[in-house]
Amino acid sequence: MRILLISSAFSGLTQRFYTELSDAGFIVSVELHSGDVAQLLEGVALFKPDLILCPFLTQRLPKEVYEHTKCLIVHPGIKGDRGPSSLDWAIQSGETEWGVTLLEAVEDMDTGDIWANKTFPLRQATKSNIFYREVTQAAVDCLWEALSFFDAPHFKPEVQDYNRPDYKGKTQPLMKQQDRAIDWKKHKTDDIIKRINAADGSPGVLDEIYGHPVFLFNAHKETHLTGKAGEIIATANHAICRATVDGAIWIGHLKPRLADGTKGIKLPATFVLKDVMPKTIPATSALKGLFTKSIKTLDIDYTQPGRQLPCQEVWYEVEEEAAYLYFPFHNGGMSTEQCRLLLSVYQHIETLPVKAIVLMGGEACFSNGIHLNHIEAADSPADESWLNINAIDDIVYQIITTVDKVTVAALAGSAGAGGAMMPLAADKVFARDGVIFNPHYKNMGELYGSEYWTYLLPKRVGQEMATTLTEQRLPISAKKAWQINLIDKVLDNRHDIFTAQVKHWVNTLVADNAALQKCLTEKAKIRCYDESLKALATYRKFELTQMYANFYGNEDYHTARQRFVYKMKDDNKTPENIASHRPKDGLSKKPSSGSMYHFVWQDYYQMGDELVDSQHKDLFILADQLASSVNREELVKNAKLIYQHVKEHFSAEEEVMEKSGFRSYKRHVGEHSAMLEKLVEMDQKIINDDWKQSDIQEFMGNWGKHIIHSDMAFNAYQKEKKPEPDHTMASLTLG
Repeated sequence: MRILLISSAFSGLTQRFYTELSDAGFIVSVELHSGDVAQLLEGVALFKPDLILCPFLTQRLPKEVYEHTKCLIVHPGIKGDRGPSSLDWAIQSGETEWGVTLLEAVEDMDTGDIWANKTFPLRQATKSNIFYREVTQAAVDCLWEALSFFDAPHFKPEVQDYNRPDYKGKTQPLMKQQDRAIDWKKHKTDDIIKRINAADGSPGVLDEIYGHPVFLFNAHKETHLTGKAGEIIATANHAICRATVDGAIWIGHLKPRLADGTKGIKLPATFVLKDVMPKTIPATSALKGLFTKSIKTLDIDYTQPGRQLPCQEVWYEVEEEAAYLYFPFHNGGMSTEQCRLLLSVYQHIETLPVKAIVLMGGEACFSNGIHLNHIEAADSPADESWLNINAIDDIVYQIITTVDKVTVAALAGSAGAGGAMMPLAADKVFARDGVIFNPHYKNMGELYGSEYWTYLLPKRVGQEMATTLTEQRLPISAKKAWQINLIDKVLDNRHDIFTAQVKHWVNTLVADNAALQKCLTEKAKIRCYDESLKALATYRKFELTQMYANFYGNEDYHTARQRFVYKMKDDNKTPENIASHRPKDGLSKKPSSGSMYHFVWQDYYQMGDELVDSQHKDLFILADQLASSVNREELVKNAKLIYQHVKEHFSAEEEVMEKSGFRSYKRHVGEHSAMLEKLVEMDQKIINDDWKQSDIQEFMGNWGKHIIHSDMAFNAYQKEKKPEPDHTMASLTLG
């Protein structure tokens, strides 16, 4: 069955639909709808779908689409609910139950026949959080219910009927800023929280602070502080605490409205207000009582367990003999400062008498890697990018090298880019069913990526799958991640059950001392072995070399980041990697900066002979060159260079061996012949378009073993003999 997803963006719910359907074996493609009707109709005609699903639409679906093909639209509302701000109104008005309805597309919006409907209790949370959790799962449940009836001959969708008692929804208009507006001298804390929650994600609540128009996001209720309604009374962790008529709230993030009416960048509140905010006074200062309008600065002791302030973004809890580290950073981005804070808390936990460290992240998002908004707002985005990638690398390194404790990454929320690589540093990775992974970087202007991914990713899934994941740039489900060994377990889709399952597994392990010690011993053994093969510093140096080129060598990454941060549409085209129905224009063949298959000379290959070591090193350079080839012509040329280099080196080496009477001469020559045959096979694969990068990876692995086990033996034999003219390793030449 061919299913086309038409959506306004390939994110969140659309990615969930894509992975669910792909995993189930459906033929799935995506067409983004940005308002260009002709382009949309062209995409539908190219794919020829049996069914069209619209998980997330901000544009009206043209009549020409749904008249010819069955179209089902996800509406985040209960039966009878209509309008573009469904979830916003439900949250702001304090509904206790809400739902999702899968509707057939018709002329009048949200009035089509109902194919499926699910309801759920409405938590007090942000719109984005509710959408990620309850709305997404309800929509998936509706999807499978509708598909089970799609070909059923006797199934008829439900005609909407407001006379029925279960139709409790109504038509609501687009929620505007005047509907969201806060009256700080009138509205109570809970009402203000609802208003900000209902706009969180987008568009935010437009307000004014110190005479400057800003949009409010990321609100939390304060339980102790009070002050004059509307005034800022405290700051902590870059959030501001603003008094209400019956208490106070913390506001974590603001987005300025610029003079031309456009929006700026969403950033931590004190960043946005830095030029207009009065000077703050430490909470412990004796001067604070002298000023009636003083703003307190509250310090957080991150070494203490538990969440001390509602705006606190990093904290840990200790249960039994395990520490659980939480870092629900807003929208999943991790700035340089946030990375350094997380690292310091992790290092503190390492000093505690615990046997396991569990990385919990956030419930809606585990991590999305480096913080693009912070980078965009920096005086030098290139410099800030460099600081940020090094800061997150430091965290990953710390996790990898924790050998005296079991480390677990427990992903209740989705993860992308560096945030999808970071959990792989842990010994075990568990994911909640429904989590989406985006383990790739290239969508951000061909960004190479770091976080030791060239070590961690192939180690888990193998070289070929690592290449597929990072080159295809497609989301994968938790189940798919488990099937390819990216993660170790898929746990329940309910957050509370997922957390209980994680803690049960951890408690069971730490309670069994024999099993724990076996795990730690094996872990230390593997880490030492891996380090002996290739040092972590080598992986990091290579990755950062590519990243340096991304940050300072061209504008691709900077342009892509800017477009992402400001939500600028990219020529309205659907990306090639998700639009399988559209002909490729060759852009996907664009050379990338570096290859995952990097081959780096190691000191333990050193023979002590300058010429021989130089020739061995040259092969590593040639192998890197081959792995980075971007077309067939380059592959053929670089493969021939390797073959010629190896053949001449072997020939010269064999001549010296034969003259010196080396006892293992024949066996050594046999190894040479076998490796040359492999190169011939590799050349033939290139000609037949059957070559894979793992071919050169395998060859270089054998080459390294040959140096250590065979060349070293010959080197030792040479040293045992008295020096004779022309019989030394130094006599090797390549002609």
